[in-house]
Amino acid sequence: MALSVRFSLLHSDLNDFLYAPIGNEQNGMPLSVVSGLTRLGLDPWEEAARLASLPKALAAEALAPIIARLPFDRPERSDHIGISRRLVELLPENQAVTSPGRQQTGANGTKFLQTMQTVLLLGCLALGVAILVGAL
Repeated sequence: MALSVRFSLLHSDLNDFLYAPIGNEQNGMPLSVVSGLTRLGLDPWEEAARLASLPKALAAEALAPIIARLPFDRPERSDHIGISRRLVELLPENQAVTSPGRQQTGANGTKFLQTMQTVLLLGCLALGVAILVGAL
């Protein structure tokens, strides 16, 4: 079964950045940008798109404090700006970038949300009826 466009990363302009290694974890495994951002509770594609919309120097400054929060082995403890400068060079040039998770949701995404709201409403109504019947 093929993945929908929403879950496909094949055409993302952000892949080079997101899958770049930041450094090695304490166990020796490489830590990628996508993994690091996820561990910090950030949406990697949204954060990458936000950084890509900035000039490279500003993107590096914005990324440095994020990198500083990640637990990985660094050559120098304070080299966050150097690492972030290397990584932002992998972002597409200052342009509007659409993340794969946000592409083509339009009508399909709206319809899904409406369906979920309807299911939730019907579930609440069924629960309310069950409570009323049990109380009688």
